[in-house]
Amino acid sequence: MHFKILIAEDEDITRKHLIYALKREGYEVVGTRNGREALEQIDREYFDVLITDVKMPEMSGIELLEKTRERYQNIEVLIITGFGSIDAAVEAMKKGAYEYITKPFNLDELVLKVKNLYERKMLKRENVALKAVFDMNKGVSIIARSESMLKIMEIIEGMRDSDSHVLLTGENGVGKTLLARVIHFTSMRQNMPFLSINCATLSEDLLARELFGSEEGTVTAAIPATRGLIEIADNGTLFLDGVTEMPLALQTRLLRVIENAEFFRAGGTKPEKVNVRFIASTHQNIQERIRDGSFNENLYYRLNVMEIFIPPLRDRKEDIEPLAAYFLKKHLPASHKNISGFTEESMEILMNYSYPGNIRELENIIERAVILEKGPLITPDSLPRSIRIFRIETFQPDSIKTIDELTREYAEKILELVDGDKKKAARILGVSELSIYRILKVE
Repeated sequence: MHFKILIAEDEDITRKHLIYALKREGYEVVGTRNGREALEQIDREYFDVLITDVKMPEMSGIELLEKTRERYQNIEVLIITGFGSIDAAVEAMKKGAYEYITKPFNLDELVLKVKNLYERKMLKRENVALKAVFDMNKGVSIIARSESMLKIMEIIEGMRDSDSHVLLTGENGVGKTLLARVIHFTSMRQNMPFLSINCATLSEDLLARELFGSEEGTVTAAIPATRGLIEIADNGTLFLDGVTEMPLALQTRLLRVIENAEFFRAGGTKPEKVNVRFIASTHQNIQERIRDGSFNENLYYRLNVMEIFIPPLRDRKEDIEPLAAYFLKKHLPASHKNISGFTEESMEILMNYSYPGNIRELENIIERAVILEKGPLITPDSLPRSIRIFRIETFQPDSIKTIDELTREYAEKILELVDGDKKKAARILGVSELSIYRILKVE
C-alpha cells in the first residue's frame, strides 16, 4: 500500500500510538514533534495525509494547515483537537481541513477516518486514470490497439502508485511526449505541475537558465531572479525531451538534483530543495552515447528506473487505421467539410507506407488530405505523391524480396504514374527504354 501519512504531534506517547496503529494497517507513517518539523518534512517528500494536533510549540496546527494548503493542495489534513477547542476545529475546517477528531480519541475511530480518506484518495486517482484511458479510447489511446502498445499501457497502469523516474526510448514521432503526459496524469502527482523542455533546441547557457534559474543580477544587473523549470515543477513532473542532447556539464548538475533533491540557481550560494519526478526521452542509442562518453552513465541509471521502448509505427500496423480515423476527426472541424472516412484504396496506401516520421508524419498526411479532399471520402489523390509512389518495405523473414522483384515493382509504380508511357518511365528512372522492357520482362 503506497499511502504516506505525516503526523505532527508534540505528545510523545500519543504520537507513538498513532504511528503504531497506522503502520499496523499497512500505511507508511512518519512522525514529527511540531508544526515546523512537519512543514520541513512536507517540503522534502510527498504525503497523502497530514494528521496534526491544533496546539503545538513553534507552529500551531492551524498555521501548519494554512501553510500546507497554500503550498500543496493535494494533501488532505485531519485535525486533532482538545474537547474544549471545537472552535479551533471549525476554523480548521473552514481553512480546508478534511475532518477533525477530539481528544481523548478512540484509535479505532481515527483509523476508520484515515481509511475513509484513503478510499477517497484512491477513488480520485482511479477516476483520473479511468478518465485518461477513456479520453484515449475516444481519441489518442486508439494508438493502443496493437499488442505492443497495449502492453505499454499495462505497464503505465501498473506505475500509477510509483514515483520512480522513467526513460522513454524510440524513434522521433512515436508519441513519447504523449506517454509522458499519460504517466504524469495517472500518477500521484496528477494535480501538480507537468512541465517539459526540449534539450536539443537550446544552447548550453540558455538550457541551464531554463532548468535551474538564476539569482538577481547574474546575467545582467537589470535582470531579476528567475525560477527555473526544476523549481517550478516542485512536487510535479519535469519531462526532459531529448535528454541525450544535454551537455555533459548540465548532465552532472541534473544528476545532483536527482541524488540530493536540491539544486543551485545560477549565481546562487544556497541550495534549493525540490521534489521532482523526471521523465526523460531520447531517440538516440543511449548505450552508444555512454560508450563514446557523451552521456553520463550514472545519470542513465538514475533516470532508467523504468525504461519504456515505444516501437515505430511500421512495427504496429494495427494502429494505423484507428489513428488515421482519429486524426481525420481531429482536423475536420477546422475544414468545415463533411468527410466520413477513407476509400479502400487510400487506406491500403496508408497501411503499406512505413512512416519514417511515425505518428507525427501520419497526422501531417491526414491533415493535408483533409485540406485537399473535395469528396465525402479521403481518396488517393489527396494523399502525398511520395507515399503513393514509394512503398518502403518492412523486412519480415517471410516477405523479403529479391533485388529484381523490388526493381520491377518500383518500375511498375513509375509506369503506372506516367499512364504506361515506357519512354517517359525510362527517362524518369534514368535507364534506356530497352532496359524498361528487360526489367518488366515484357516481350
